[in-house]
Amino acid sequence: MEGKFTDNLGRIYGMYTGGFIGFILLMAICEQMGMSAATIGILFVAFTIVVYAGIGWLSRTMEVSAYYVAGREVPAVYNGMATAADWMSGASFVALAGGIYFGGYSYLAFIVGWTGGYVLVNSLMAPYLRKFGCYTVPDFIGTRYGGNGARLCAVIVLVVASFTYVTAQINATGTIAARALQIPFEVGVWFGLLGILLCSMLGGMRAVTWTQVAQYIVLIIAYLIPVIWMSNSQGFGIIPHFGYGEAVARIQELEPVVQLGAAAVEKPPFGGVKILSVPHFDPQGGMQSWSFATLAICMMMGTASLPHILMRYFTTPSVRDARKSVAYSLFFIFLLYFTAPALATLTKLQLLDPTLATSIIGKSIAEVQALPWIQNWSSVKMLWLNDGNGDGILQLNEFFMRADIVVLATPEIAGLPYVISGLVAAGGMAAAMSTADGLLLAIANALSHDLYYKIIDPKAETKTRLVVARILLIVIGAAAAYIASMKLTSILGAVAWAFDFAMSGLFFPLVLGIWWKRANRQGAIAGMVLGFAAGTWYLYQVYFNGMAPWLGIDHLRFGIIGASVSLIAMVVVSLATEEPDAETQAMVDATRDPSGEEVLSATH
Repeated sequence: MEGKFTDNLGRIYGMYTGGFIGFILLMAICEQMGMSAATIGILFVAFTIVVYAGIGWLSRTMEVSAYYVAGREVPAVYNGMATAADWMSGASFVALAGGIYFGGYSYLAFIVGWTGGYVLVNSLMAPYLRKFGCYTVPDFIGTRYGGNGARLCAVIVLVVASFTYVTAQINATGTIAARALQIPFEVGVWFGLLGILLCSMLGGMRAVTWTQVAQYIVLIIAYLIPVIWMSNSQGFGIIPHFGYGEAVARIQELEPVVQLGAAAVEKPPFGGVKILSVPHFDPQGGMQSWSFATLAICMMMGTASLPHILMRYFTTPSVRDARKSVAYSLFFIFLLYFTAPALATLTKLQLLDPTLATSIIGKSIAEVQALPWIQNWSSVKMLWLNDGNGDGILQLNEFFMRADIVVLATPEIAGLPYVISGLVAAGGMAAAMSTADGLLLAIANALSHDLYYKIIDPKAETKTRLVVARILLIVIGAAAAYIASMKLTSILGAVAWAFDFAMSGLFFPLVLGIWWKRANRQGAIAGMVLGFAAGTWYLYQVYFNGMAPWLGIDHLRFGIIGASVSLIAMVVVSLATEEPDAETQAMVDATRDPSGEEVLSATH
């Protein structure tokens, strides 16, 4: 990454944004001239992937620092945009509004937890890890606690958490590709993987960083335009974030009319998760509030434990820039998260309100089945109608669709020009690809740097290390695509598991490694092994073995169990064994001092 490039970032990305808006206008003109919807969808997805692949090619490198940490030269504002794209995955873009659509208020716990997690990142992690000067999260664990045992444990937790997360992103790319390209979902996941590898394989963190900035621009434009359009057409103004409360009240009036109370729970014939419609409004205290709080806590602690997010703060020029980039990250993430509840609410109103031309509830099933968007999503097995009572009229609980398609289908549901659907597909693909890039890179870097180079072959040459990293990217990506094609759980479900795995094994070893000098190698290993094992055991028992959840802690919240065991084990074992040597304790003190040089040497 040359200085000339970083000096002109504003102009470069300004031109890129203008070019993308120009492409949107060109597609709108083509639609008016008769271009088919299928062609527009293909062009949107293909155009954006080609641009990302081009950035990845131009950013190729064989330098270790550039490949692992983008040369530590990424300005704070652009690192904030890249982090936001890395963070706002298929779960945020594709699945979050769908979760709110079907689950209502309770799903806001994801937003509270994911956003609040950045408070923990900023106050407990990012500046200090940047000051430490490591390349990967296991690099910090291995160096801070000493020995290969702790490093290996961190690598295992990182791989499991990140692999679980990346399957969700490839699931999202498969969902988008299936609709935009009119191909089966099982084929779409491999198409999405190809785009992901093109962005990350040659340039590592440098390529991923500049691609993610471009992807953020696409995804935020794609997310905001349909919501603003719907809000304006429904009479709530062009800024829906402050005016959609009236839409919530209207839904509250309509839900009893369409008999929402007797919610249907059924597994669609095309697989996937059970689809359940529930009231849209706030919990009534007690166990519901406990469930909300515990899910938010898991998402917060998981956010602060995810290696692919923490890695982003290794790329800034200084500790100060690392802290500033967290603030920028929060702002760029806020733009989407503040919009998701409005999108879910306005989309539900489009389907429920009989005064809107787009409503389908209460109409004859034959009439609804004739709608193009119903046919399109049914053809790729993402939507299903079931006349349960045989009256020929569609009730709300006779309408099923995967929660993962709500955002993608919104432009068609609202009757917007198809160019907006193509734009949303491109945005969703950008969100899923940007996160998958970061996750695959985190896994490959940990395996190539911390397992292969630090443990297996410390004398490996730079070229060999980077070749190993690239081979691992392909192998891990292919495995994730295969798992994603099996549709084992929803996108949000897989993401929640990833956060719980990360917090079970990594949260307290990272936090106490920075903030408690008495924490030692034996304690860290005990915390990672026992915490991760306890969380995994609890997940298996509750989700796969039918055990009743303890205190309402279900499979989405098993990190509560894992992290609690990790903390207790780490504190007890650390206090029962010898304290770290003076050099290690001095290193911890230096990590917390924002001034001075990096704790580690720049060479590894």
